[in-house]
Amino acid sequence: MSGSPDRAALLPLLCLGLPGLLLAAEGGGGGQPRYEPTWSSLDARPLPAWFDEAKFGVFIHWGVFSVPSFGSEWFWWYWQKEKREPYVKFMEANYPPGFSYEDFGPMFTAEFFDPNQWADILKASGAKYVVLTSKHHEGFTLWGSKYSWNWNAVDVGPKRDLVAELATSVRNRTDLHFGLYHSLFEWFNPLFLEDATNGFKTRKFPTSKSLPELYEIVTKYQPEIIWSDGNGNAPDTYWNSTGFLAWLYNDSPVRDTVVTNDRWGVGSICTHGGFYTCSDRYNPGHLLPHKWENCMTIDKRSWGYRRNAQLDDYLTIEDLVKQFVETVSCGGNLLMNIGPTHDGRIAVIFEERLRQMGAWLKVNGEAIYGTKPWRAQNDTVTPEVWYTFSPKGGKVNAIFLNWPVSGTLELGEPQAKLGETQVTLVGYKEPLKWVALGEKGIIIALPQLTPKQLPCQWGWTLQLTDIN
Repeated sequence: MSGSPDRAALLPLLCLGLPGLLLAAEGGGGGQPRYEPTWSSLDARPLPAWFDEAKFGVFIHWGVFSVPSFGSEWFWWYWQKEKREPYVKFMEANYPPGFSYEDFGPMFTAEFFDPNQWADILKASGAKYVVLTSKHHEGFTLWGSKYSWNWNAVDVGPKRDLVAELATSVRNRTDLHFGLYHSLFEWFNPLFLEDATNGFKTRKFPTSKSLPELYEIVTKYQPEIIWSDGNGNAPDTYWNSTGFLAWLYNDSPVRDTVVTNDRWGVGSICTHGGFYTCSDRYNPGHLLPHKWENCMTIDKRSWGYRRNAQLDDYLTIEDLVKQFVETVSCGGNLLMNIGPTHDGRIAVIFEERLRQMGAWLKVNGEAIYGTKPWRAQNDTVTPEVWYTFSPKGGKVNAIFLNWPVSGTLELGEPQAKLGETQVTLVGYKEPLKWVALGEKGIIIALPQLTPKQLPCQWGWTLQLTDIN
């Protein structure tokens, strides 16, 4: 951070109460524009280029909810607030009377958590960034927060700074960008409930808890993604989101590389912030004018680990590749979620899916990383064909998810030029023969390969050069 240590210490305080004062301070990265704490100013900040180039990240939902690991990471809310029958019955059948959610804290043990092993799995997945839940709506912080007394992983449970350990391993062993998810609100925090009762006219909770935590994780761990969530039905003015983001973009240690999402208070989602998430599992199937991300789960029913999950609750690798290709073709990134266990393991089904993604990307990565959307997102003749464009080689990539029985693939979109257009199958040496279909369209003869000879499984890439 630029400036003297005293100023560095003051900045978070300035932002908490008086964001306008921030603008009087000089500095910021060498001659960079200063952002004001208004959406019009903040929304004008260009998204750091690495994020669009990355295309693929892994989301990790881990916390005290990983102890009951039943139903959902919303366990506490469903059990205590909504009193949903399966949750109430589960507790009655398995825990003594008077057992509280806080009693799960010491049982969040993480004894098998090996951050180096996690980092190696993340690297093998082909992902370019990771986002860890530093704090979910339960309010338990995975680091020893000064603002979460006796409800954090250093004081209770693992007695370890889980955020620091994973950040260190990811940075030492991979080239992934390290990011943190942070929930603005907390379901049962008395200060938040008091503010809510007052119609959010008082701001005890954000000023004493949420905002100090955000400044703490940024200065301590320097995450390159701040993935905000959980507005608690309060407006961004209650959270002072624009004040925090102005500090983040102007003066924080990650001001030049950090990206943020759009969950900063009621009305901001899909409208303000960095990249748009719009909703969970958002996959519009068409091109959007703004950079977006599809955050989704391998376990269809939950973000946190579920001991009672069945095999068909998990998306297959075919499902995942299909979602990934659709998302990237339409200009989005895919953030694929896994839920580790309370004892710190990435379940083997999640590990297998991640390693399968990595194997697929090893072959097809050039049709994914650093690509831009093409003029057509999917083919008009053959279903399950999705396009990307590689600016470096001027190549159009046609990713097809079904290998045709006929041995020929018809594409309705490309305009081929006789004697100029080249068609190759990524992972296969010889160029392919093709025939143009008038003004638009092309039929391509695929090589006759046995299953063992195929360059990969689950989806294949044709690269076309010199087409209109």
